[in-house]
Amino acid sequence: MRIIKSFFIAFSMYSKIPMPQFQWKDEDMRYALCFFPWVGAVIGALWYLWKWFCDRFAVGTLCYAVVGTAIPLLVTGGFHVDGFLDTCDALHSYQSRDRKLEILKDSHIGAFAVIMLALYGLIFLGGFSEITTLRMLTVTGAGCFLSRVLSGIAVVSFPSAKQEGTLYLFADKAHKRVVKLALYGQGILCILFMLWISVVAGGLAVAAALLSFAYYYRRSKKEFGGITGDTAGYFVTLCEGCVVAAVAIAQHLVPVV
Repeated sequence: MRIIKSFFIAFSMYSKIPMPQFQWKDEDMRYALCFFPWVGAVIGALWYLWKWFCDRFAVGTLCYAVVGTAIPLLVTGGFHVDGFLDTCDALHSYQSRDRKLEILKDSHIGAFAVIMLALYGLIFLGGFSEITTLRMLTVTGAGCFLSRVLSGIAVVSFPSAKQEGTLYLFADKAHKRVVKLALYGQGILCILFMLWISVVAGGLAVAAALLSFAYYYRRSKKEFGGITGDTAGYFVTLCEGCVVAAVAIAQHLVPVV
């Protein structure tokens, strides 16, 4: 029962998918991060179904790309994009570390956040429009799973920038050894699956995800002294954008896959 509750907590926290409501107890949160990647699996499945629908009913490229770009936002309610916006504002403020942490908590959106989100959205939309086969879209969907595996690993492995907030709560309550084993296992299986679908596209997508993960660790530690809930959202958003771009490139390198 505790595992089932952990599943519900993960989806209640990281998605807008309706879940049973109950009081969260500490013991129920110990394994919640193990199920975080499966929100990405839902996004991947919806992408697959949407692409099938578009192929079946001859939906145009623009509509395909716009709805495909919107699906992650609809599933998550923009949860990670909110962190992306706050982190962009903080990173581009060029203030002291303490001031950057204050900016992360500020609910207002600055100019840099808007600029970076517009740039990101254009790149994501353009990249997604180039992913025209179900096979390539399967790799992309698996990338959403992998981004959350890596984000979960960061929560239980990277230092926290502050001793408060949602991320610190999940990190503090998590059974770190079990969560790490579960996430590493899921991550390895996900990578093997991506390479099985396409060595080229899977390889590029995995490389993009791991490089963005390394960048996330280095930048968070340098700028904030660790990670926060906002930087975690920033990473998931950044990682998925990198995966989409990598798969779009792969499709043109090997058009027949």
